[in-house]
Amino acid sequence: MTRWIMLVVTLLGLVLTFGAKTPGLLGIGLLLTLIGVIGFVFALAADRIAANARPEASMAAVEDLAALRRKRAAAPAPARPVVPAAPVAPATIRTEEGNRQS
Repeated sequence: MTRWIMLVVTLLGLVLTFGAKTPGLLGIGLLLTLIGVIGFVFALAADRIAANARPEASMAAVEDLAALRRKRAAAPAPARPVVPAAPVAPATIRTEEGNRQS
C-alpha cells in the first residue's frame, strides 16, 4: 500500500513541477517528486524483503537451538570411509610366438 501512496506523491510532484507558474510551487513540486521517488524505492525494497523473509512463527527458539547443538555434540562421529587401493596393472601374457600382449 505504501508504494502506491509514494507513486501518487511522485506523480503529484511531477504535475506540480511541470505546471508551476511560480518558483515556490516549482520547489514544492520538485521536493514532492524527490520524496516520492525515494519513498517508492524504499517501499519496493521493503516489499521484496518481506516476500522472501521467513515468518516469526517458523523461527526456532533459543532453547530448541541449544538442545539441537547438545544432541549433535553427543552423537558419535561418523566412521571414516574406506578408500579402495589403486588397481593393479594386468600382467603381461606371452603367447607361443613370443609376442607380448597386455
